[in-house]
Amino acid sequence: MSEIKTEIVETDILVIGGGTGGPMAAIKAKEKNPGLKVVLMEKANVKRSGAVSMGMDGLNNAVIPGYATPEQYVKEITVANDGIVHQKAVMAYATGSYPMIQYLDSIGVKFEKDGSGEYNVRKVHHMGTYVLPMPEGHHVKKALYRQLRKHQVLVTNRYMATRLLNAPDGRIAGAMGVNTRTGEFLVVRAKSVILACGAAGRLGLPSSGYLFGTYENPANCGDGYAMAYHAGAGLANLECYQINPLIKDYNGPACAYVTGPFGGYTANNKGERFIECDYWSGQMMKEFYSELQSGNGPVFLNMTHLAEETISEIETILHSNERPSRGRFHENRGTNYREKMVEMHISEIGFCSGHSASGVWVDENARTTVDGLYAAGDMASVPHNYMLGAFVNGGIAGQDAADYCASTDLPAYDEADVAREQERVLAPTRRDDGLTPHEMEFKTRRLVNDYLQPPKVTAKYKIAQARFAEIREDLNALCVKDPHELMRALELQSILDCADMAAAASLYRTESRWGLYHWRVDHPATDNENWFCHTLLYKDEMGRMAHKKRAVDPYVVDIPEEEMGAYHQLRTPALAAE
Repeated sequence: MSEIKTEIVETDILVIGGGTGGPMAAIKAKEKNPGLKVVLMEKANVKRSGAVSMGMDGLNNAVIPGYATPEQYVKEITVANDGIVHQKAVMAYATGSYPMIQYLDSIGVKFEKDGSGEYNVRKVHHMGTYVLPMPEGHHVKKALYRQLRKHQVLVTNRYMATRLLNAPDGRIAGAMGVNTRTGEFLVVRAKSVILACGAAGRLGLPSSGYLFGTYENPANCGDGYAMAYHAGAGLANLECYQINPLIKDYNGPACAYVTGPFGGYTANNKGERFIECDYWSGQMMKEFYSELQSGNGPVFLNMTHLAEETISEIETILHSNERPSRGRFHENRGTNYREKMVEMHISEIGFCSGHSASGVWVDENARTTVDGLYAAGDMASVPHNYMLGAFVNGGIAGQDAADYCASTDLPAYDEADVAREQERVLAPTRRDDGLTPHEMEFKTRRLVNDYLQPPKVTAKYKIAQARFAEIREDLNALCVKDPHELMRALELQSILDCADMAAAASLYRTESRWGLYHWRVDHPATDNENWFCHTLLYKDEMGRMAHKKRAVDPYVVDIPEEEMGAYHQLRTPALAAE
């Protein structure tokens, strides 16, 4: 790997990430302008990559006429996120939701329908009805791949994007990638780039200690967040962590969105339902954490009271789509839904707008703060995106990028930037001995658990920053023996970037907000006077991590004051009185 081999490709639009939002961005860009050249870069293989590689068991946020309106959905998301949302972006998703469902239906994605052929929507959320099951959701990736082929999108599998390229005026100019099998480089010159790299799901360490036993897809290591940061983009509300309820020791979702509509619920060790709504929010997770730590813990998912045909239907959905290993796990553990409650726990932390609100800042057109750069899916700042949000906002990004390309020329880039990046990437290959990526990743993520996991304590966070700085010095001893390990070394560096950003963002917002997601023990109160705003983290001109506040734009859907606290009233009345 001593000789640097580099291929240069020119395109109109480069899409990075082949999971959910990326393919849809590419497809919609080509539909908007079939004459565009669109390249999709994926570090695995687009046929089975991303967080939905095995499919999905349902849509959590389907805004379907007759069940919900876009205005109702915008209100729900605003209230669930303590009012700090860019409502125009949420509304753009909400109005695009039903057309996207119809489009997905038309290309072969199968949704549950009732006897009359209508979508069979179910209720889990606190206020609205938005859950659309997908009993045969394992077809999603196949349907997407057919459309990529149909629209002649150029796919570069096994190339991992490492850094974005900027033009002299700061706008985006393309990206660099390295082949995860050969170590060869690819420079893609582009008029615009769409980032769809998924969540920073490999940030905290699972309780199992297994590096890849994460709640999120472990391939999603936060590289999109890191690339956006180094390209000068602003990242929003990174202190609002993703923390989810999961199955104890399995690290898969407890799937309240599937079981809840059928009558399952979260219970304490007495079998009592202690929260009225299983919709994930920071406040729901704080109630979950409190019950777990009390004498009423552990916490369980209870389905023992359900009828046999109901449990059989739940098993069919849960064990054959998103995580087929779930059924085998329960069988080996001797857990039968009919006889035993399923023990639950709390996931490791991460960044993910799909389940929370932390991501690269985007407006209602999926534009970031860097000209020509877009973001969509779990790494963009539209809160509670989920899979359908990735599809809708990916489509928005693709269409807007197509328009952008019509009015801009292919920008130049600095070849010195390419040379510096090649040296950064290849540095671990120049060493014959040193620290392995696995050793350094385990240490980084263990420190994330030790010091960053909420409740957040200022002294712990400052220790974390010092320890992360020590690990950064140790990068000079990072050593790899082949291109696969090189990929892990690059992922480690993205994880470390995200850990630094998580600590810095959390220290910047000196209040508590979003329940468990940003619970600062030293600043326990919510301070709307000073902190009812978005926080933006960015890289300043000196290369340092910096912060600024961004005002919450005027709402497009007004929220009555008495409704803003709805998600703070989740305890069941009987237990709330205790």
